[in-house]
Amino acid sequence: MRNGAKTGLITGVAVAVLAAGGYGAYSLVGGSDDKDAPAAKKARTVVAEPPSAEQATAGTKDFLDAWAAGDLAKAASLTDDPAGATTALTAFRDQVKPSGLTLTPAGPATPAAFASATGTPSAAAKPPATTPAPGATDSPSATAAATPAAPTGVLMGFKARAEFEGTNRVWDYSGFLSVVKMSDNTPAVHWAPSVIHPHLAPGETIAVQPLPPIAGNVVDRNNKPLTGASITPLIPTLQAKVAKLLADQNKDQSDNGTGVVITNAADQNSVPDRLFTIVDPKPPKPFKLTIDNTLQAAAEKAMTDLGGKKGSIVAIEPSTGQVLAFANAPVTGLNRAFQGQLAPGSTLKILTSTALLEAGVNPDTPVACPTLSSNPKKIPNSFPDAYPNNTLQQDFMISCNTAFIDQGLTSLKPGALTTTAKDVYGIGLNWQTGLPSFDAVVPDAGTNKDEQAMQSIGQGKVQMNPLAIASITATVQSGSFKQPILVAELPQQKAPRDLGPDVAGKLRQMMAATATGGTAKDVMAGISDNAGAKTGSAEATGIATTNSWFTAYRGNLAVASEVEGGGHGVEAAGPAVAAIIKAAGNR
Repeated sequence: MRNGAKTGLITGVAVAVLAAGGYGAYSLVGGSDDKDAPAAKKARTVVAEPPSAEQATAGTKDFLDAWAAGDLAKAASLTDDPAGATTALTAFRDQVKPSGLTLTPAGPATPAAFASATGTPSAAAKPPATTPAPGATDSPSATAAATPAAPTGVLMGFKARAEFEGTNRVWDYSGFLSVVKMSDNTPAVHWAPSVIHPHLAPGETIAVQPLPPIAGNVVDRNNKPLTGASITPLIPTLQAKVAKLLADQNKDQSDNGTGVVITNAADQNSVPDRLFTIVDPKPPKPFKLTIDNTLQAAAEKAMTDLGGKKGSIVAIEPSTGQVLAFANAPVTGLNRAFQGQLAPGSTLKILTSTALLEAGVNPDTPVACPTLSSNPKKIPNSFPDAYPNNTLQQDFMISCNTAFIDQGLTSLKPGALTTTAKDVYGIGLNWQTGLPSFDAVVPDAGTNKDEQAMQSIGQGKVQMNPLAIASITATVQSGSFKQPILVAELPQQKAPRDLGPDVAGKLRQMMAATATGGTAKDVMAGISDNAGAKTGSAEATGIATTNSWFTAYRGNLAVASEVEGGGHGVEAAGPAVAAIIKAAGNR
């Protein structure tokens, strides 16, 4: 698995040797405290002086010869960590199961060669030191003062060839190890998982495993070749995660091949690293996504039209939870549509309204809109006027912060937003969409009135992304949470309860009023039939202009977008959402 430079290999760099007693206590042979016992052999320790070129060459050859011959005990004894080496070499023998293993020394190696083998950037070409000894810091001078002179090693290369029963294919790869000098003037291989293979890191496993077919042609929901600059680079990750998620469903393994794979069971977002194919899987079937190419093209164009601003957008089919489109600006880097961690601003008033409606407040309930909120740290609106005779629906239409804060503090119990977010909208249920995603967060504010106030208007510690907001909007449209997915066969988390028909109807009424006569009316002009919307703007640290948010549904389509520094919701995110709705027509 490609996780950057592998720690443990050393060449011309300091390595702090750890043990309970620090550098001087690191030994390979123990002693005895019994004065009457026979004199024990002096402990072997790693010394600061590097081995000579001859020693490095001999140490490499002896180790590789023992490993290739299957004498794992001897090979492990030629390292500075016999116990760790024994465990790893035994696991390689038992889990990779090569029928033949040839290991040939290749002489001294360079840090650049090691970096190339591990897939690390050139800036990280120098293999890093292991963890510093107790008392060391990141300061070079402090490290030098706190620890003895640390040992250095010589980086050596080797060529590995593994053979497997039942096939004439051979697995060839370049390996690396580092040789250090011991206190008895003998060389030893500095043990690290990457001695087995340059990609192998601590905590990972290398083994022969089934290889399910990797889909060749990637198609959209209409069986057309998939297009989209934002999604294309993510296809390998998507395919690997989907294969893992559907492994239990695909019990028929007749199409599988076999191969050598590195995996990390502790990291659910990791992608298995296929090192070598022993037996090919059967020809792949098309890999069909829920994406609609037409809407994907509209989403990509909407992000391009931002003129260099950062942003993202997601479209969901409310009846199924299937993701119809998503795009990011820029198209490379973080998939902010799924992994963004941003305050959603007033789009979260959909959630606050849900909690208020379930608490007995109605759209026509009088809820004053003062100029400042009642919590200790007063919060204003984005407009100067007060509206003392407003109803809840009117407050929603103009996005009155103070009304939602004050009514929330009056009507909602502590933790109500957190509970509603999870129980109705599935927030925090560990979604498995097919791609890595950030589970939105609405933390329990407890009895802190200022934090309660901020959360009710989508600020404070609330963190969302367009995927989450589009899902909330989709839930309002359909009346029940359908976890977003990118492949139709993926399992979907179930929310503890549906949005009741009465509350769902009132929410749709409030969002429809906002689309036709509220803050969203200009953006939704001409597309407001069978539709609803909510605008939002959110303050963020380090950004002078607020982030722009907008979400809307029309028919069987829900869309949400955010634009960093885009201003009010209708100024940047709104046009992006409207573009997808118009491209969809009457779905």
